[in-house]
Amino acid sequence: MSDARVPFSVRVAQALRTPRKPVLFAAMAALICLVGAGQSWSLALTILNLCLISAVMTLGVNIQWGYAGLFNAGVMGFVALGGLAGVLVSMPPVRAAWHAGGAGVVLALAMALVTIAAAVLVYRRMRQPAYRKLAVALVVAAGYFAARGLFEPAVRAIEAVDPSRTGYLGGFGLPVVLSWFVGGALAAGAAWAAGKISLGLRADYLAIATLGISEIIVAFLKYEEWLSRGVKNVTGLPRPVPYEVDLQATVWFREWAASLGASPVDLSSIVVKLCYAGLFALVLVVLMWLAEAALRSPWGRMMRAIRDNETAAEAMGKDVTARHLQVFVMGSAVVGIAGAMLATLDGQFTPTTYHPLRFTFLVWVMVIVGGSGNNWGAVLGGFLVWYVWVEAEPMGLWLMDFLTSPLAADNPLRIHLIDSAAHMRLVVMGLVLLLVLRFAPRGLIPEERR
Repeated sequence: MSDARVPFSVRVAQALRTPRKPVLFAAMAALICLVGAGQSWSLALTILNLCLISAVMTLGVNIQWGYAGLFNAGVMGFVALGGLAGVLVSMPPVRAAWHAGGAGVVLALAMALVTIAAAVLVYRRMRQPAYRKLAVALVVAAGYFAARGLFEPAVRAIEAVDPSRTGYLGGFGLPVVLSWFVGGALAAGAAWAAGKISLGLRADYLAIATLGISEIIVAFLKYEEWLSRGVKNVTGLPRPVPYEVDLQATVWFREWAASLGASPVDLSSIVVKLCYAGLFALVLVVLMWLAEAALRSPWGRMMRAIRDNETAAEAMGKDVTARHLQVFVMGSAVVGIAGAMLATLDGQFTPTTYHPLRFTFLVWVMVIVGGSGNNWGAVLGGFLVWYVWVEAEPMGLWLMDFLTSPLAADNPLRIHLIDSAAHMRLVVMGLVLLLVLRFAPRGLIPEERR
């Protein structure tokens, strides 16, 4: 059949399958360089750093969806736990708050653990179902009121300690890079608890359950000020890289900037962002290597078999629920690492910015556009979609300004279109998703069939 008789959609799909991964990633690098040349290199590096974090996040979601077919709609909850880890690990402890109520909080948490252990012990030891339920209820009620009696006075005392600046317990004052590991551990622990409850549900019910769990996590972080300062936010997280003002104050850096003919202020911003990019790229490379090794292992083949046909996998003796829990915890841990990296880059923890429904949708678009089931595709989707998300608004403003340039500056239509340019971001994102689903339904880098 000649090319003229081949449908256009088929030709586009063939063209998308032709380029190899290096070509697509080279095109992505060219787009970032285009921002550097046309706008500023500082902005280009900012986009690069956020793209690297997005790639780590989509890698975690791809482990859950691409490997096992688990639809996790609670991504932002695990991202928020990663951000909390940045506070708990890197911020210095507030000693006045610890003296005021730290002991009460620790005792309340210990009482909660003792209550859980006692309830489990009573449930296992008592044989008569009717008395067993009653005994467990009494143990839980007694433990709840005892823990609450210790917890509430301690929290009030902590939040009263200089609330405009602190009003929380603080952290451990350790290097902030450690929070990336702790963020993964916190997200993994929360995923294990959530998975034990919800992984027996079907896909649509699982999505609803994980979304609800995410909302609970975010609401907890918003209102428990003793732990995270809530809506007051935690600012000034320590950095793993030098500060711009410290670089500008050194003689060798000013001499280097002068030799390059650059401003020390601009050069210091670029150097700091390059340092961040190096750290984030190292994390992405390590996680990518581990994810690829897992995907190509017998464990990865087993997970894909469970994804494709759970009934057949169960017939072969596989514990589907246990494997789902395993992959759910792994993917959430990776998402938690990305959340800790994001808080480190921002230098602050702001619980109100974690919108479970809005940004979870964005992460899922990254996975779908890149190619679910393929780690390289997930990373490419993270880069491409975040780039479009950031650049759609300035490009839309430029486009509207160009199209309405023949009109007068005070023309109502021109003013309306320019003011509406910010909405181009949503229009472009929808257009990108529709085009990919139409011409490359398996993503730009589809899953490899082995």
